[in-house]
Amino acid sequence: MKACVFTLGCKMNEVESASLMRGLEDRGWETTDELGFADLYLINTCAVTAEAERKSRQAVARVRKFNPEAPVVVCGCASQNAPEAFGTRDGVMLVSGTAHKNRLLDLLSERGILRDTEESFCEMPYPKRTRTRAFLRIQDGCNRFCSYCLIPYLRGRTRSRSAESVLAEARACGAKEIVLTGIDISSYRDGETDLGGLLLKLKEIPARIRLGSLEPCAVTDGFLTAVRAAGNVAPHFHLSLQSGSGKVLRAMNRRYTREEYLEACARVFRYFPDAAITTDIIVGFPGETEEDFQESLSIVGEAGLARVHAFPFSPRAGTAAAKLKDTPAPVKKERMARMLKEAARAEAEYAARFVGKEETALFEEDGGYTGNYLRVYAKNAREGGMYRVRLLQREKDGLSAEIITEFTEKE
Repeated sequence: MKACVFTLGCKMNEVESASLMRGLEDRGWETTDELGFADLYLINTCAVTAEAERKSRQAVARVRKFNPEAPVVVCGCASQNAPEAFGTRDGVMLVSGTAHKNRLLDLLSERGILRDTEESFCEMPYPKRTRTRAFLRIQDGCNRFCSYCLIPYLRGRTRSRSAESVLAEARACGAKEIVLTGIDISSYRDGETDLGGLLLKLKEIPARIRLGSLEPCAVTDGFLTAVRAAGNVAPHFHLSLQSGSGKVLRAMNRRYTREEYLEACARVFRYFPDAAITTDIIVGFPGETEEDFQESLSIVGEAGLARVHAFPFSPRAGTAAAKLKDTPAPVKKERMARMLKEAARAEAEYAARFVGKEETALFEEDGGYTGNYLRVYAKNAREGGMYRVRLLQREKDGLSAEIITEFTEKE
């Protein structure tokens, strides 16, 4: 019997889907994450934007084209937000939300809609290894209630995994790089252990540790001291920004100022001069003027950002921002073009700093990543190999490199 687990959305969903695949295999199923013929389809949905939710609904029709007789199980944020939109579709036998994922596989004989939220961290089977890097869930939920975001309503309040459980999975996964992921890992806390304390516990793990998205307020001197003391944490900090305008940040309920964001970036560079700081920026938030947008453009250079993920504002029903007058679509499109151009400039400028230097890179199927998240390409690099490389020149979306030496398992 074959099960297809199809995933939309964030890294958190990808990790949870990999856990579901492991659980299915433990029950004797053959699993795949590629669309094709299967005897069971499990769709893990996303609701971060209206488009993501639409694609989640479309996924039901997509999978049924491969086998109209196979039952379909739906879970995730989109089905938490609008369960009836999935429960009425042909072939869907069970609709769950963001809860119950740890026991969803025990409910496959159930029918109908299960909709609830978790009150404690949901432990799941260790994820099936599908890539060179392992993604490790340490936290779920969010208490921040940004005015544009549905996630706190769908995922529930913030809750953290025990440090003991995190360490146990990290020891068992055997990956050369472990990415700590969650909805808001900045809020991680297990008793007296905060995120910095968790990193100090993970220093025993013979792997490169990479952090998921952080809030600027998390980047304190104490936290950065812990990162440096751990010794195995990649110098890559994804500091969520969303806007360079103080006025827009207040409207977003982001709880920091432009100046505080810039100081957080400067603090990172004091501890890690070659660090990559990456971010997200929303373009065309309601009420964003040309002056506000110019502040978002200018902060890219002022903050020394290495990479920017920019996307246009998408109103989500049920959020405070959805009640505001949206920015006209042509304005968003024009500003997006300018932001993408500035993002490309910043990325190329950051990469150019490292031409001729040596870095350590972990390679996947097509290229690799250095600790500071430079994309690199090298001839004869094998998937899963960790190499010391010399960076040469701009190539594709990164840098070409020549291999100096390969690290052995003992190293």
